[in-house]
Amino acid sequence: MGAYMTTAKKSAEQHTYSDYLSWPDNERWEIINGEAYNMTPAPGIRHQNVAGMFFRIIGNMLAGKACRPFIAATDVVLSECDVVQPDVIVVCDEKKITEANIQGPPDLVVEVLSPSTALKDKREKKALYEKSAVKEYIIIDPIELYVERFVLRDKRYGEPDILGSREVLSLNSLEGIEFALWEVFEVKAPDATEQKPRPGEGR
Repeated sequence: MGAYMTTAKKSAEQHTYSDYLSWPDNERWEIINGEAYNMTPAPGIRHQNVAGMFFRIIGNMLAGKACRPFIAATDVVLSECDVVQPDVIVVCDEKKITEANIQGPPDLVVEVLSPSTALKDKREKKALYEKSAVKEYIIIDPIELYVERFVLRDKRYGEPDILGSREVLSLNSLEGIEFALWEVFEVKAPDATEQKPRPGEGR
């Protein structure tokens, strides 16, 4: 998750959501396959700007629709041994939304990279979201200004679609939702002739 420092909590035991609930409120953790990852300190400004802009844009587009967006820190409980706080999620099944957390896989998950978390986001979290049947997983690089988008097909993520900051992202998991990535990254918009809408089918 963005600029967080990521270190595994050293323990021989496998951690669970019950353990997670007992940890100090002023600390932030994720659990993947029973292994705990410390998610403090808070993310940096660039990370927050990109995540916040994505959340605002998609929130405006989902206004009046059944799907609801959430931003970190929102607990997503995928199993007793898998609890994460993605940067942005969208949930279309209201039965998964509780007062305390999200129960089950979101339709869309977005993670914003930082040097300290890029490997985990691209490896452990990608594998977790694939196993948990998250329909669409988007990784955003706020420094290099590109997006990797994975679409679930036949219970697997194929090769990602890769989009630059001067392209339009069409979401596969949310029909009819697309937006300009230059607005997410807050960079100069391309000329009309440069804009290249991308289909949402994935590869």
